[in-house]
Amino acid sequence: MTSSHSGVMEIILYFHNYYLMNNLKCPVPKEQQPTNEFIELSKSRIFSWPKTKKSLILALAKFWVGSFILFLVISSGSIYFKTSLLKYILLSFFSSLSIPLLISIRLYLGWNHVFKRLISERVEYEESGWYDGQVWIKPLVLKEKESLIASNEVKPILKNLIQIFSIILVLALLGILLFQHNNF
Repeated sequence: MTSSHSGVMEIILYFHNYYLMNNLKCPVPKEQQPTNEFIELSKSRIFSWPKTKKSLILALAKFWVGSFILFLVISSGSIYFKTSLLKYILLSFFSSLSIPLLISIRLYLGWNHVFKRLISERVEYEESGWYDGQVWIKPLVLKEKESLIASNEVKPILKNLIQIFSIILVLALLGILLFQHNNF
């Protein structure tokens, strides 16, 4: 999806949601309405990375390289670094996967939360600063609209995140196996 298409989609969703929610007399505060949560997450600098697989891979690769350099500097302080250079380079290489792994988990949790709120028949919300457990049942029109958003916009993002998460996890497990069975 191109960014101009995405921007137009967000504007249409916002005005449609505004019109729909006003006509339905929705008690849910605007910032807690699932469509508005989707729009805000889409506009977020960090949470917009998974919208395209290329931008997500590029961002995570930058974090991986940066954390590899940081982990390499940290491990260079070890007295064993001079005796087994390859071991500590590989250790830094595989340990640095933890940063992109944590970032991808955080991105997944944020998008999954919005996905669940979009497909849910009920919207839980708070009217005050305290959790007061209010629930609003979505009308059929709104449920259908938000289900479309969830399946067309959010589900591909979750799929990208799961694929990237799986790749990182496989690489990390390969690193663990390498160090478990080989003595350098």
